[in-house]
Amino acid sequence: MITLALSKGRIFEETLPLLAAAGITVLEDPESSRKLILPTNQPDVRVVLVRATDVPTYVEYGGADLGVVGLDVLIEHGGAGLYQPLDLRIAKCRMSVAVRDDFDYENVVRQGSRLRVATKYTAIARQHFADKGVHVDLIKLYGSMELAPLTGLADAIVDLVSTGSTLKANRLVEVERIMDISSRLVVNQAALKLKRAQLKPLIDAIGSAVQGDVAAIASATA
Repeated sequence: MITLALSKGRIFEETLPLLAAAGITVLEDPESSRKLILPTNQPDVRVVLVRATDVPTYVEYGGADLGVVGLDVLIEHGGAGLYQPLDLRIAKCRMSVAVRDDFDYENVVRQGSRLRVATKYTAIARQHFADKGVHVDLIKLYGSMELAPLTGLADAIVDLVSTGSTLKANRLVEVERIMDISSRLVVNQAALKLKRAQLKPLIDAIGSAVQGDVAAIASATA
């Protein structure tokens, strides 16, 4: 049995076409089913639904043979024990620094002042500000990040940004783009050795689907 770990939402939806290219169809809708293990049209392939932050852990420790996870989660996890063969180029967004629209971020940084930064991506934030030589106190939050600058809890936030509409609605502005984020395919290293005959064709088919999408986009914009 091949077990694929996915999280509900955008990653799940955008992974489906890639699985279809490999001949795999998930037979139940996770939004309407209460099951956490979903069958597919392939009797030897199943999908397990886990929290996005848990995908690397399930794959690392063998609870799943492979999974799809955002680069943000992967960096925070550390990527230990994981083979990372493909950037799937789905669920794209960016990791950015944002502040209140009346906060003079550039001046504060220039003066060498210490910043309070709220984020759940502490590893990414710590490295970013260390590279800039900016001293920060990191405050770990798990939700409603935009509230932190508005209530005075923090001077800035480090968070994922897609359209920027949530920032704008809360009078925040994006002041630095840290990195582009997309989802990666991760594979358990032991499973790749023990189940290579099953996993290699699946990985290759997904990779071909990704390259096909890129080629189609390039052709359409040429």
